[in-house]
Amino acid sequence: MNQRNGLFADESASDESQAETRRIDEAISDKKLAVSPFRRVAGSSSALVSHFCLKMAFVRTTALEFLRRAYEQNRLAHAYLITGAPGSGKELLAAELASLVNGTPAKDIFSAKAREVFIARPESKSRRIVTAQIRALEHALQMRAANRGRKVAIIPDADRLQIEAANAFLKTLEEPPKDSLLLLLSALPEALPETILSRCISIPLASDGEAQSKKEEEKLVKLLQQTSRQTTWSIQFAYRLAQEFQQLLRAIREEVKHETDDALKREETRYKEATDGAWLEEREEYYKALTESLYLQRRAALVETLFAWWTDALRASNDVAQRDIPTAKQETATLANRFSTAEILWRIRLLEELRDHLGRNVQESLAIEVAFLTIFTA
Repeated sequence: MNQRNGLFADESASDESQAETRRIDEAISDKKLAVSPFRRVAGSSSALVSHFCLKMAFVRTTALEFLRRAYEQNRLAHAYLITGAPGSGKELLAAELASLVNGTPAKDIFSAKAREVFIARPESKSRRIVTAQIRALEHALQMRAANRGRKVAIIPDADRLQIEAANAFLKTLEEPPKDSLLLLLSALPEALPETILSRCISIPLASDGEAQSKKEEEKLVKLLQQTSRQTTWSIQFAYRLAQEFQQLLRAIREEVKHETDDALKREETRYKEATDGAWLEEREEYYKALTESLYLQRRAALVETLFAWWTDALRASNDVAQRDIPTAKQETATLANRFSTAEILWRIRLLEELRDHLGRNVQESLAIEVAFLTIFTA
């Protein structure tokens, strides 16, 4: 999944125009070509993990196909961190991968029928994965496999590892037993220690919310299409556009909060008689953090749509055919005729500043209004 958010040179163009295209490409591109679809997240901050999950999220079937190829080529890693929102298929992918290397049918991986598959879930009254569970899992992995398949350890809700349990698991991650595969699953990888993150290959899965994100992005594109038809870009016009953008963000936040509130209520109903009060408080904090994480991912998707819009205008101004938003080809071409290459590049740099400000927790509404009042005035 080699990705880049820049221009691609037209082979038929002159040397001079190709050089100009490369210069523009370098100016607006902030990504490097990926060597592998899956990446190790060494030294990741929570913001980087969120950004990475957003930019490289896979449909479960696509992720499985990459893993199948790696297995067939004997290039499968020893430890994977499978992330994604509730409903993204983390456990199903883990079961399919475990079945691939172990031979147990995928439907039986999480059942008592599984052989050489060891699972550590939150089981204590605090709904934490405790050190004793990790010790038992490590001991099982050290035993010789009864068949020729791999031994598989699966830790659902890995962000529920106690600190001591996480520290105990580090040695296994650093020196995995022979013929073993370690699978950690989490909806909130930001909660995992950096030492765990840096020793796993990340596989972020696209959630059901991806379809909702597409709807939001389509709404934003329609707003942007209207801007290209506006003859005068006044301060009042730019301010109204900023307000409409923020209205999209408010709708996203409300939707995400509703989903996570429902998930918390389901957990309370299921576990309220079997856990202590401390667990409930921790889960409330967990879902607050998850709400913010999911919101930031979807907000970032809208900001990337703004980048795609202006990048398409830049492509049009340099006669490059590729478009990130093909449905708005006519409107971005209109912008290309309206603004010079330098003016479009300047607006792209302003978007980079907006993304940087949002990443540093500058007040959201202020950052958006300042950016829009400069980008969408002329």
